[in-house]
Amino acid sequence: MLRLSQLVMNSLRLHGEETYPHECCGVLLGRLSDGESSVQSAVRAGNTRIDSAHNRYSIAPAELIRIQREARVHGLDIVGFYHSHPDHPARWSATDLAEAHWLGCSYVITAVEGGRAAQTNSFRLVGTTEDDKQFIDEPVEVAVPEELRP
Repeated sequence: MLRLSQLVMNSLRLHGEETYPHECCGVLLGRLSDGESSVQSAVRAGNTRIDSAHNRYSIAPAELIRIQREARVHGLDIVGFYHSHPDHPARWSATDLAEAHWLGCSYVITAVEGGRAAQTNSFRLVGTTEDDKQFIDEPVEVAVPEELRP
């Protein structure tokens, strides 16, 4: 289960709209407990793929290390990653799986259709090694702010 606030969900979806027609990418920070991720924030990252940014993404290792260090200062961990799929479904691709290496983390994908965020799905990377890793569908719980609850 991936738990995040409406604010965090809106933030990563807006990022996909702003970078359209290229893929956006970022890191989800929070805490992992009993197989559930609780996301506190989404940190935008630069997509370093210049050869095919419309259908691929990559986060520079130095940027990822910086984000991880800053998270630890606040008592948070990397619990996942997000990216967009411009004019493509919010499902993982063979490339997404091949380039996913953080076992136990969530990988959130937002379909951006014609510049507007559409469906957002999450997948958890499970397995014990690179050889047996796989994505499984992961339920997402978006917390509605108290002032908007009935």
